[in-house]
Amino acid sequence: MEDTIIPGVDSEVGPLRSVLLHRPGNELKRLTPRNNDQLLFDSIPWVDRAQQEHDAFASVLKERGVEVLLLSDLLREALADPRAYAAGLHAAVDDRRLGTDLADSLRSHLSGVGAATMAEVLMSGMTFEELPASEGASLVRKMNHPHDFAVDPLPNLLFTRDSSVWIADRVAISSLAMPARRRETALLDIIYAYHPRFHGTVRAYGAHSAPVEGGDVLLLSPGVLAVGVGERTTAAGAESLARSAFADGIAHTVLAVPIAQTRATMHLDTVCTMIGPDAVVMYPLARDSLVAYTLRPGDNGALRVDGPEPFLTAAAQAMCIDRLHVIDTGLDPVTAEREQWDDGNNTLALAPGVVVGYERNVETNARLEEAGIEVLRLASSELGSGRGGPRCMSCPISRSPIPATH
Repeated sequence: MEDTIIPGVDSEVGPLRSVLLHRPGNELKRLTPRNNDQLLFDSIPWVDRAQQEHDAFASVLKERGVEVLLLSDLLREALADPRAYAAGLHAAVDDRRLGTDLADSLRSHLSGVGAATMAEVLMSGMTFEELPASEGASLVRKMNHPHDFAVDPLPNLLFTRDSSVWIADRVAISSLAMPARRRETALLDIIYAYHPRFHGTVRAYGAHSAPVEGGDVLLLSPGVLAVGVGERTTAAGAESLARSAFADGIAHTVLAVPIAQTRATMHLDTVCTMIGPDAVVMYPLARDSLVAYTLRPGDNGALRVDGPEPFLTAAAQAMCIDRLHVIDTGLDPVTAEREQWDDGNNTLALAPGVVVGYERNVETNARLEEAGIEVLRLASSELGSGRGGPRCMSCPISRSPIPATH
C-alpha cells in the first residue's frame, strides 16, 4: 500500500485518490429468506455474481488511478496488534446473549485462532452450531436453533460509506442506527485505531454519540456539510456532528436536511449526490420539497439555527455560489421513481464531471451525459439487493482539492 497518500477529504468531487471498499464475502452467504429483512436486504443476493460485480467496480476505480483499500485486508492487518485483537474479541463475544459459561468458552476459543480467523468471525459471524464444544450444559445453546447466530454476521459491511466518513483530515466513526449494523462500528474503530496506515489519525465525532450514518453526510464544499435527518440519522446526531465539526474547525456551516423516513430514502445520498463542484443529480420529487436548517457556530460554544428554507437555496448560500445546478433522475414520474429506487441518484464522483453509476438507470445516465458528465457504468443485478449504489459502497479516504479551473 502507498503510505504516501495522506488521508483527507474536503469535497464530494475532488479527484479521488484513495477509497475504502468491502468485497462481498461469506457474510452475504448467511442471508436467508428467514433473516434477510432483519439484516436489511430486499432479496437474497447471488454472492458469486455480487463479487464479480464488485470486482468490476474496483477495477474501474483502479483504472482511473484510484488506490483501492479493502476493509477485510485492513482488518486482518490491524488484528496483528494484540490491542486490536483484544478489542476484536470484546466486539465478538456478547455475554448478555450467550450467558457467562458459553461466552467464556467462545472467548477462550477465539483467543487462539489468529488474526485471519478472528477477522472472518467479526465479519461473517458464528452460528450456535459452529461454536466450540463446552463443558457442562448450556440452556442458551439448547434453546437456540443450531443455525441461529451466536455472533451476528455483518452483510451491510458492503456499504462502507455509512460506517465512517472523512471530513477534512479527520475521520468520523458513525453511530449506526439499525441493530443489524451497530457492530460495524467496532470494526472501523479497530482499523482506524490500530492499522499502521492510519497511525495518528484524529477522530471527528464519536461513535457512541447520537446516530449519524455516512450516507447522510454530503461534503458540499470545503467547510460546508449537509446532513440528512431521517430513518438513520437523528436530529440529535446531526446537531452532535455539527458541534464536533465546529469545535474542530473542519466546518463553518452544517445544513440539517429532513428526509422521508422510508426504505427508498434511507439516506440523503439516495435522493441527491454531487456530480460537480456546483451540480447535483437529484430525485425530482425531492427537488422542491427538501428543506434545510442552517447551523453555524454561535457565541460561547452555542449553536445558531436558522430556517427552514429550501435546501437548494440554503446550499447555494452556504457554498457562496449563485445556484446549484440540478439534473433530475428520469424524464417522467414513474421512471424517476424506478431509477431512484435503483440508486440512480447514488453516484460516486471520481473527479468533477466523472461519476460511477449503475448501468440499469438508463434515463438518469443519459441525462447526465447530455449535461457533459462522463458516466462509468456498473452492472448491479446483485449489488443492488441491499439498496445501495456506488456512493454507498465506497468511503473516500483521500481526495485532491478541486482543480482551480472548476
